[in-house]
Amino acid sequence: MGVEVTIVEYLDRILNAEDEEISALAQKSFEKRGIKILTSAKLLGLTETSQGITADIERSGAKQQLVADSVIMAVGIVGNSENIGLEATKVKLDRGHIVTDGYGATGEAGLYAIGDVTGAPWLAHKASHEGIICIEKIAGMKHVHPIEDNSVPGCTYCRPQVASVGLTETKAKQAGYEIKVGKFPFLANGKAIALGDDEGLIKTIFDAKTGALLGAHMIGPEVTELIQGYVVARSLETTEAELMHTIFPHPTLSEAMHESVLDAYDRAIHF
Repeated sequence: MGVEVTIVEYLDRILNAEDEEISALAQKSFEKRGIKILTSAKLLGLTETSQGITADIERSGAKQQLVADSVIMAVGIVGNSENIGLEATKVKLDRGHIVTDGYGATGEAGLYAIGDVTGAPWLAHKASHEGIICIEKIAGMKHVHPIEDNSVPGCTYCRPQVASVGLTETKAKQAGYEIKVGKFPFLANGKAIALGDDEGLIKTIFDAKTGALLGAHMIGPEVTELIQGYVVARSLETTEAELMHTIFPHPTLSEAMHESVLDAYDRAIHF
């Protein structure tokens, strides 16, 4: 939109919660569009002047200044749990967030909490699902299950879009899994080419021993819609066998999901 943009990131890469390969592709795409990115950069302070806002930054031991018209701070959130009377209860806090048992129950009988105040991931769809679980448990409904670890999809609505669910490649290895990894670029997908939006990649991670889908990571066109396919697959405890034998319609972006699964087992078709 004609605005010069500089991202100042304290960590060593942007989108740090995402798979490292996806993060690197996002940075490459952003920089191609003219966005300047400073990683491993510490913001020391902001000063408003007649020229705009001056940001003092320290990077690799060297200090520098940036002058901008506007500054957007996006450094996360803290739970809004102060001064609401929790001190007089048995509610436990963890860095300002309320600790619950997975069904919304706190340490104080009859007191429940859901959403951002209970901690990461701070996402609307996670909060909504927590609310349903909490009420169903209170109502005494059977077969109520808490949200499983690594089952909440994450979506970043940038361009290109980013979406993921489950373990990254690094975290899967750290957890001790022997893994198989599949990748498929949108550059080889007919629908993406037809849309004129063929930048990106789909990456799937499987347990080499069981075939369980451990994680899926995407960057590219409409991946915030596509990710739900992998979320459903993980909920059903689907293995690579079921995904391989699922028929994906053509021509669609979702075909890249199928190809990524096939690639993990050296069976990709349209490379």
